[in-house]
Amino acid sequence: MAPSPLRFCLDYLSPYAYLAWLRMPALAARHGRTLEPVPVLLAGLLNAVGSIGPAEIPAKRVYVFKQTFRIAHEQGAPFTPPPSHPFNPLLSLRVTAAVDDVEARTRLATALYAAAWGEGRGIETPEQVGAVLQQAGFDAQALLARAASPEVKDRVRRNTDEALAQGTFGVPSVLVDGEMFWGVDSLGHLERFLEGRDPLTPDALARWQHLPSTASRR
Repeated sequence: MAPSPLRFCLDYLSPYAYLAWLRMPALAARHGRTLEPVPVLLAGLLNAVGSIGPAEIPAKRVYVFKQTFRIAHEQGAPFTPPPSHPFNPLLSLRVTAAVDDVEARTRLATALYAAAWGEGRGIETPEQVGAVLQQAGFDAQALLARAASPEVKDRVRRNTDEALAQGTFGVPSVLVDGEMFWGVDSLGHLERFLEGRDPLTPDALARWQHLPSTASRR
């Protein structure tokens, strides 16, 4: 039986997800896993868990840019912020979800991330997304039409609901073998897990899960 894929929950809104995505193909190849991009709506995840995004906190918004700029420099990755942030990623997510073939979907995710965060282009409007699709070798008109279908809209909603059911609360998140790894800084932990060297034991986790709470924030 083939090993399960690395299911990468993405939203193009997140620069952290962009930086993690750049590392995922090589990581998956090292461990004999396929990479499956799963478009989810970050706003839906945040609403479901009662949280807000980093860009919604003014001081954190500035820090996110500083940190992701530094991570990009460390990775040697091109990094140019898009024209606005936060921006509306829904059309790009739906277009990605409209591609059934996993390899083609992976190629499209790479193209959209490169446009938004590598080149600093907008990926919100049909014209902007269509240009990326065409440059990446897709039938822009057909994919944009399919992205508007109830089936594809529901697919993004289902992806988001399924990610929530598996413990996802943000992006980037990688789902594999019953575990979830969140954030670009968790990729080293993901590698150790895939190598069978995860230091977290069930006993240690159980102790943490059953700790009582003696304070609450009002």
